[in-house]
Amino acid sequence: MTDVNSPAGPAAATTVKAGGEATAAGLKSGSPAAPGLRVKSRARQPRDLQTSDIRSRDLLLFASQPPACQPVSEAGLVEMVELLFFAYRDFTAEPDAVLGELGFGRAHHRVLHFVNRNPGLRVADLLVVLKITKQSLARVLKQLVGEGYVHQAAGENDRRERRLHLTEKGRELALRLLALQTRRIAGASAAAGGDAGRIARDFLFAVIAEADRAEVERLLKARRTAGDNIDGENR
Repeated sequence: MTDVNSPAGPAAATTVKAGGEATAAGLKSGSPAAPGLRVKSRARQPRDLQTSDIRSRDLLLFASQPPACQPVSEAGLVEMVELLFFAYRDFTAEPDAVLGELGFGRAHHRVLHFVNRNPGLRVADLLVVLKITKQSLARVLKQLVGEGYVHQAAGENDRRERRLHLTEKGRELALRLLALQTRRIAGASAAAGGDAGRIARDFLFAVIAEADRAEVERLLKARRTAGDNIDGENR
């Protein structure tokens, strides 16, 4: 094999192959070849990844990611605390009025809600959910059972267990209270607009103590998996 250099120097070297053909290395298309030689252009090589390509790819990836959460100022945090106070005040105001007419309070409301959502809930599990003492729960249950809103039954496999169910009267009250609060949440979500419902859910979930989040998620997921209905019955 013989190399023939063009006047342009080594960058324009042409390699002579057997059979009289030559391959131009560094010669532009249309450049004159050495006399008597036929120049065969090399096949175009795949374009190397350029810096601009990497930047474009990174920009697309960045655009697909949720924006980073901006830190909240101390004043902003205090304002959020106050808003939670006001929101909870109004969130509970209407149910409180209904409960007050019956001589009940928020502890009764919580029992009605969670037993309605989880028919057959064990007393032991309700204590974990509410985080109250056995004595406090016993007082509330005694009133709800005595007035015909809740009934207790022994467990099928363990007769020592106490399983809680709402009566028809109890279910009607639980749904009445729930309707007042879901209406307020729906109105707030619509007023906030956008993806407010999901954002609010994520925020409230994050407010829950980290040690309790897995259990809360388990309860929520169980209702979704079972085919959630507001009256707690699976369909």
